[in-house]
Amino acid sequence: MSQSATETAIEALNAWWRDMGVDVGEGVSAPPQHKPPQAARPASKGERVPQRKRSKRLEDWIEDARQSAAAATSLTDLKSAIEAFEGCPLRAGANKTVVYDGIEGAPIMVIGEGAGGTEDQVGLPFVGKAGKLLDKMLAAIDLSRATNVFITNVTYWRPPGNRNPEADELAVCRPFVDRMIELNAPKLIISAGGVSAKSLLNTKTGIMKLRGKLVDYTTPGGLTAPLMPTFHPAYLLRRPQDKSRAWRDLLAVKAQLDGMA
Repeated sequence: MSQSATETAIEALNAWWRDMGVDVGEGVSAPPQHKPPQAARPASKGERVPQRKRSKRLEDWIEDARQSAAAATSLTDLKSAIEAFEGCPLRAGANKTVVYDGIEGAPIMVIGEGAGGTEDQVGLPFVGKAGKLLDKMLAAIDLSRATNVFITNVTYWRPPGNRNPEADELAVCRPFVDRMIELNAPKLIISAGGVSAKSLLNTKTGIMKLRGKLVDYTTPGGLTAPLMPTFHPAYLLRRPQDKSRAWRDLLAVKAQLDGMA
């Protein structure tokens, strides 16, 4: 029997935690098969519970996202379309829509998983502690969001409690992600973390096995660019012993770029 999207997302979540070295015990259990949204659990004081508007099905929201993304002819247009999009349930619980930072049209594109607490307040990706480490990592191979890097995520709103984005949340954002890649037209993509890599490559394989291996990524619109999966900086803050592996990934990125020059 085929698994539901939610079960698949739960399996991916547990696998990602195991990759990160977190003891998940019995893991997260999958809830019943997908049903129309039910009444939200009581929110704690000051918490907004994410909930997609009930006027449309998930498939309809994905189609809306696809049409809206396709209509964007510039990154500025796409940013406005994402900010106006109401089909992702994460939006209701977030303070700000976090779309992108860096240089439009930059040769390097970094794609993370989603906003954290600082990003949710500032409205820019990778500006917290993990963002500072990312900046240092990029600087080590002569890259910077101020000169030659464009930074975004596979989702645009902070998940409650900084949990991983779920399958439906990733799905409604995906048309925007692909269109952003097409409009930016990078020479190389760095996929930061298991959530980003698994979502982009449509795989259950963990980041430990994906990292360090360049693969070609092709968008629905036909743009192809090499993609390098590597660890998320937040993971490296927790497990600094893996920084040497991340450094090897960055050296492979630099070698690839040098070969394109």
